[in-house]
Amino acid sequence: MILALDTWRVRHWSLAGLAFCGLMMAVALFLEHGVGLEPCPLCIFQRMAVLAAAAVFLVAAIHDPRRRVGAVVYGLLSLGAVLGGIALAGRHLWLQSLPPERVPSCGPGLDYMMEILPLQQVVSRVLSGSGECAEISFLWLGISLPGWTLIGFLVLSLAPLGLLLLACRRRVGYRWQGVPERD
Repeated sequence: MILALDTWRVRHWSLAGLAFCGLMMAVALFLEHGVGLEPCPLCIFQRMAVLAAAAVFLVAAIHDPRRRVGAVVYGLLSLGAVLGGIALAGRHLWLQSLPPERVPSCGPGLDYMMEILPLQQVVSRVLSGSGECAEISFLWLGISLPGWTLIGFLVLSLAPLGLLLLACRRRVGYRWQGVPERD
């Protein structure tokens, strides 16, 4: 398996990341529409991080750059989206860990805030959290949804790290077995 990863190009890493983003979104949509769990504002922001990473992976897979700078750019952009998702999921878990007396009060819904407030204030209010974000409405194997989302983002981070590793190996002149150097 490790030898097979040695032959992966930008397209392979990007398609793997894109497939995992698709899996994460399929689970989120199933839980929303199939199980009936309504996403809180932080959940929606985490979905936006998944979609941002998916967009970068899609462009990278289509482009499939032959120079290492492309792998670095796509790796850093997708890693930024994934790290943003990790931060959001971590913030969500932190809100869920607060004692009931320290939980922020419930605020207006995200749709309402988007209609009446500037985007900067919407982001600020969502990141400060609300009572609905602190509720634990679903557990699986003792882990809440933000915990599973954090695990998903950690797994997803392997794709951008693979892109960056690919660029580093090309930079130091590493020649893969059977794969000609493409720079």
